Formats: sequence, C-alpha cells, structure tokens
Amino acid sequence: MRFLQSVAIRAAITLTLPLLVGILASCATVDAISTQYIGAPRPPPTDPAHVAILREPPTQPHDGLGEVVVDASTQPAPPMEQVEDKLRSEAAKMGADAIFVVVDRVQPIGFYLYGPWGGADPVFGRRVVGVAIKYRT
Repeated sequence: MRFLQSVAIRAAITLTLPLLVGILASCATVDAISTQYIGAPRPPPTDPAHVAILREPPTQPHDGLGEVVVDASTQPAPPMEQVEDKLRSEAAKMGADAIFVVVDRVQPIGFYLYGPWGGADPVFGRRVVGVAIKYRT
C-alpha cells in the first residue's frame, strides 16, 4: 500500500511540476529601475494618476528629476496599461508631474539554448526609458 502511495505522489509531482514551471515561465513581466539625477530637485511624491506620459518634449519650463527604465516581456507581452502604470508610479515617487518617453524599443535580452549541439534562439524584451520631470511654477 505504501509503495502505491509513493508511486502516486511521484507521479503527481512529475506531472504537475512541469505544468507549474510552464505557467510561471509564461507570465508577462514588468520591472522598473529608477535613478534620480544628482543635484536635481527633490519634490515630495505625487499621485501617479496625475503623472502625464509625454511622447514629445515638454514645451513648459521644467526640471529633469531622474530616469525610469521599464523592462517588459514580449512573449507574452503585458497590457500596455501595466507598462504605463509602472512608468507613472516610478515617476510619482520622484515627485514628477510628467514623464517624457525617450526610448521605446524591443531588443534582444538573451538567448534560449536548446539541443545537444547548442542551438540558440534570441529572447526579446521591451525597454522603455523615460525622464521624470517637474514643471516650474
């Protein structure tokens, strides 16, 4: 009886472990790193809902507070709202009124190796870089 139980447990682990690994590996990811500029103003944090995302340089006088780099998966890609929310939240921590996107591209981030002879396929990721800005009053 114990032998059958241990076989059943091993079978369950053998069948569910690859499934769990596949599910976790297929999740869309969004990561961010923020860097404040040296000597830049340090205003208090703002509400992320009020941080504008700009695709063109701002026309109003402003100060650059720092940079936000967001890395996102492409297979599967997260919803664009998730990437934008990450930009807003990181810029808001620096006290920004807006974030000006200076880079938005898909680029190779590594390789997927397979087979006994070392076949490889590139792995791509999306990188968005923005400058957090505070308008002068």
